[in-house]
Parts: sequence; C-alpha cells; structure tokens
Amino acid sequence: MSKKEFFREMGRTALTFDDVRLQTGYSRVPPQQVNLESKFSRNIPLKIPLVSAAMDTVTEYQMAIALAMEGGLGILHRNLSKKEQAKQVARVKNRLNALNGLKDKPITVQEEMTIEQILQMKHRKDFHFDSFPVLDENRKLVGILTGNDFDLCDDYTLTAKAVMKTDLITVPTGTPFEKAYELMKKESKKAIPIINKTGELVGLYVHKDLKAIKDGTAKKYNVDNKGNLRVGAAVGVGEDAFERCELLLQKGVDVIVIDTAHSDTLSAIQTVEELKRKYSVDLVVGNISQPESARRPINAGADGIKVGQGGGSICTTRVVSGYGRPQVTAIYCCAELARQFDIPVCADGGLRYSGDIPIAIGAGAHSVMMGKLFAGTDEAPEDIIYYQGRQWKKFRGMGSMSAMRESKGSRDRYNQSEKEEDLVPEGVDTLVPYKGSLHATIVQHLGGLRSGMGAVGAANIEELQQKADFDRITQSGQTESHPHDVHIIEEAPNYSPGR
Repeated sequence: MSKKEFFREMGRTALTFDDVRLQTGYSRVPPQQVNLESKFSRNIPLKIPLVSAAMDTVTEYQMAIALAMEGGLGILHRNLSKKEQAKQVARVKNRLNALNGLKDKPITVQEEMTIEQILQMKHRKDFHFDSFPVLDENRKLVGILTGNDFDLCDDYTLTAKAVMKTDLITVPTGTPFEKAYELMKKESKKAIPIINKTGELVGLYVHKDLKAIKDGTAKKYNVDNKGNLRVGAAVGVGEDAFERCELLLQKGVDVIVIDTAHSDTLSAIQTVEELKRKYSVDLVVGNISQPESARRPINAGADGIKVGQGGGSICTTRVVSGYGRPQVTAIYCCAELARQFDIPVCADGGLRYSGDIPIAIGAGAHSVMMGKLFAGTDEAPEDIIYYQGRQWKKFRGMGSMSAMRESKGSRDRYNQSEKEEDLVPEGVDTLVPYKGSLHATIVQHLGGLRSGMGAVGAANIEELQQKADFDRITQSGQTESHPHDVHIIEEAPNYSPGR
C-alpha cells in the first residue's frame, strides 16, 4: 500500500508518531553515507534538517550559534525586546566568517578600562571568549588582552594598558587566512589583529576559527554566501512584525518566522503580503495543521510553512481550546499541498525520540523543529537546577502562565488579554533533564535519522519523502516498540522511559 493510499484509507482518523512505523525495504544505502541536506524555506538551506524552536527557554544566540555550526538553524524567540532580538542576530552573524575565519567587527576595550570593568562587561554580555584588542583614545590599536593576561592578573584595579601585551603581531588588510594561520603557529599567538595603513583595527583572526577551516570542520557549518552563520528570528503580526523586521534585517537576519498559534488568519496573511512587498527576505509562516491553511499563506508569498498545533510536550492547546491535529497526519496533508508550490514544510512539535524524525520527514517534512529535545542542553538559556538528586533545566511553553505574565510576545502569540486575571494559558512550566552539549544530543538524533533512512533505502531527504510508507500500529505494537518485560538499570543517551 502506498503512502497516499495509506492516508486515504485512514479517512478522518488522524495519526501521530506513536501510531505509525516506517516500512523497511531493500537498501543499498549505508546509514553513514546518507546525505542530510535539506531546506527550511525556499532560499534557506540546511546541512542537517534540525531547527531549534523560537522559545525563550530554548533559543537565544548561544543556541543559534551552536546549531548553525552543526549545520542546522536557530530561530530567536520574540519574547526578547525588539532591540535585544536584533542585537542577538548580530552576535550570531558576527561570530565568525567560515570562508576566511575573519572577525570583521571584533569586540574591543579601551586602554583606560580596568580589568574589573572588562570582566564585568564580559559577564554582563555573556562573552565566551578572552581575546580583546585594546584601543587608545584615538581608536588606534595599542595592545591585546588574552586569557592568560586575565588569569595571571592579581589586581583587578589595574588598567588594560598596564596588563596588555604590546609586542603585537599584526597583519595588514587583505592577508589570507592561510598566511595568518601559519604566522600564529610560528609566533605562538592565538589571536592576530588586522590593521589598515593608518594603524586602525579592521578585523581579528582567532586560532580556533582558522583551525576549524583548516581541518574541514567549518564545511558542516550552515553559512550564508558571505561565510557568516545563518540565523532566523520570530516575529508576530502587524506592527510588531514590521518594527522587528526593520531592525532584524539591518543586522542581517536570514529568515523571518511569522510565529502565531494559528496562522490562517487575516492578520497573518496581511502581514505576509506587506512584508513581501517591503522586503526581499524569506518568510516562514506557522503554525497550521490543515492543508487549506497552508494554501492561503503560500498564495500571500510565504516561502515556508510550519506545521503543528498542540503537539508540543509543554502545550495544552488541544485540551484547553479543543483544536489541533495529530502531527503525522497534519504533516502529510500540509506537505502534499505545499509540494504543489515547491514550498518546504517544517514539522514543529510532538517529537519525543530520534525515530520520530525520519517519520516526520517520511510524511513530507523537510525539517523538524525541536523544543524540549534541545532545552536540556548547555546552549539553552536556562541555568542548571539541582532537584531530587538530578540536574535539570527549566522549560516552558510560550503559552504558559509565566511566559504570558512576563512577555507581551507570548500574550500576542495566543491572542490574550493584557490583564493578568483574564489570561488563559495554553502551556505549562516544567523541568527537563540536563543533557550536556548540544553536539552530543545532535549526534544521537542524527544517528537515529541515518539508521531510519538506511532501512528505508533513502540516500537523501528527498528520497526519504518519496520512499517512506507506513504501517498503522496498535497499542500493543506501541508497547512492543519500547523496552518491555525488563528492568532498565542504565539509561541510554537516546532513550528514557516516558520521555
């Protein structure tokens, strides 16, 4: 039975991930050799089909940087102020240039600043680096501070001028990264400033960035045509969207996500039309769960569709509001329509295990959006919490009571009142287990995806969409799919009962 016949036979019965399993077939494709490249929207490619959710406990600039360096894409949430959201876009775009390793806007300090002031700035702005070019009152380069200078300084009242290294090794504008890298090794320097003919600082080469290019690691980064990391940002509708887009585009954002609980609305469609009229930028519109709800945003100019209503682990929309469609059926039906327009679909919500990713893509998605599955990583914004002998991180729905109390963005996303006593939450606050690095988490998810693709015989994402067929499974089949009749004495890194 083909996939089309399968869903036709299901009729009005809507299915989610636990209801189906992929059928296997003859394969000539080793899992290690599958190609995971895909698209988030019409013009925004992905090296891996993973996107982080625009949630305030999931995606800020740290997550966006780390995920882009893995080949995916981060979507900055809109509970940030307009200026802060734009600032975080700039931090991602200025992180490095993966084509030449050049930081063309390095963070600098003034020579009269004290070490204490610099460290306070570093902590306040959450800088994860230790190299700071030092400028004089005329903005000329006079020295550099590195991690060793901070570590070996016992008196934080000293100025940068008193502590900095002045035996500078610099290179002129236009020096290729290969030459800078060799100079770093020769001179044992991990940072080399780039100066123009008048001694002004115009850039900085940093060893770890150049090394990533030299050893090929940077080839997996998701970068724009200038070599800068890609990043997306969420906006609302109407004036919020217009004001945010103006600032976001000034900072180089790659894609805008019009982010509402239900996007098949007059206000969302009008926002798409107005933004496409004013700007040349990809717009992804969500969330929806019915095919006709995809048609209208696409006709208005959407470059991508985000599918999923009420399936998130912290979402209560379906039980509070009564609407929403089980995710596999929603993905399939919306993707069938979007395919007619060659528009990518992102599956947002409902993922619990790595095996849900090949199911979502097999149903027609081009990418999956992850919230809970990324919320426990180091790169998520929240601090680690110790509770009942374990490490956790805070995770909450953007429609939770706390999010609505704290942010107009959350209230607007769910069309809620400004009065606290009138708020009707559509999400909850919770804790998720701490998982360590994002990289380790992604290794597990991509390993599951590769295995699923190999079993289907799909060499790439498009083939998985084409070849995937499903079996409907019973409750007993669900039970059989999990470890059963055993007592788990050690959790696997990619499986936990009741996850």
